[in-house]
Amino acid sequence: MLFATPPLTSTLERNLHELDGLRGKLTRETDRAAPWMGTLRRVVRATSITQSTGIEGFHVSEHDAVALVSGEARADAGETDRQAVECYARAMDHVGVLARDPEFTWLDRVILDLHYDTCAFQRGHDPGLWRRGPVGIVDSRSRIVYQAPDAGAVPGLMFDVVEWLAGGDLDVHPVVRAAMAHLHVVSVHPFRDGNGRISRIVQSLVLARSGLLAPEFGSIEEYLGEHTPAYYEILQRTHGRTYAPTRDARPWVAFCIRAHLDQARRLLRQVDAAATRWERLERLAERRGWPDRFVIALEQSLFGVCGRTGYAREADVSFATASSDLRRMVEAGLLIQRGRGPATRYEPSDALRAAATRSQ
Repeated sequence: MLFATPPLTSTLERNLHELDGLRGKLTRETDRAAPWMGTLRRVVRATSITQSTGIEGFHVSEHDAVALVSGEARADAGETDRQAVECYARAMDHVGVLARDPEFTWLDRVILDLHYDTCAFQRGHDPGLWRRGPVGIVDSRSRIVYQAPDAGAVPGLMFDVVEWLAGGDLDVHPVVRAAMAHLHVVSVHPFRDGNGRISRIVQSLVLARSGLLAPEFGSIEEYLGEHTPAYYEILQRTHGRTYAPTRDARPWVAFCIRAHLDQARRLLRQVDAAATRWERLERLAERRGWPDRFVIALEQSLFGVCGRTGYAREADVSFATASSDLRRMVEAGLLIQRGRGPATRYEPSDALRAAATRSQ
């Protein structure tokens, strides 16, 4: 037995209508071939992933996050926090592929494989396998606040979850359906570890399969990371102290709708800010007689993601040309070089930060 998808109040229906409008505008903005979208996508994706892994205690710097998520850096063995981010990014890459697959079918193997992607660095926690023992959620005082179903019930419950994902409640709003998918998986707690991460990833896959937005723009991980106590509290209030799918799931659905509204508004502000910033940088490059591609490096540096490899790839130039361009920007006092060799990064100078924020 699974939680029933609750009927929505008129307030929640109005919230979903507002969300649809925001999502429509966001889709139009993100579908544009705007030059600033490349950096923005990487930053939004990195933020989403680091917030989700941060919920479970894995923390990396903003610079490391973007480098790991973009594939420009690799975590070394033993670097647990960096490995968690790298593995989560791999799982979200997998979500992107599954979202576009015209032959996609929900199977238990989909969830197991996504869990393996996510937790491959935790070899001792059986990544990609249903748990074979008890598991519970404890609070800050080590008290059990939720006891998950017995391990013997997990395969059957997850069979029900997969059946529901394949054909249950297909007529409800995708945001509601994604919220219920999250609740189903996290309440069963089918793995030894990584249950929160895999629940959020399954939620993102449901949203991505609906075709609303690309995974990086459709997830609510950033909101959940910023409101973790409230996230945990509403989940515990919804599923109780033990698995009780007869309880009302409406408070959880309402929380997720609020999260999506907040995230959509935030992303629209970020898109507007990116467009304005790009225009300022274009004027800066034009005054100096530089090619338009220089703006890519200037923009990347403002987010701590500027290196020769990433700039060369996005600007579609050779490494030699990229090195020459970056050197000119350093000599002009707009970029600051940090490090040498393959690890060299370029940071914005105070002059560049000022130019990016001036209105004239």
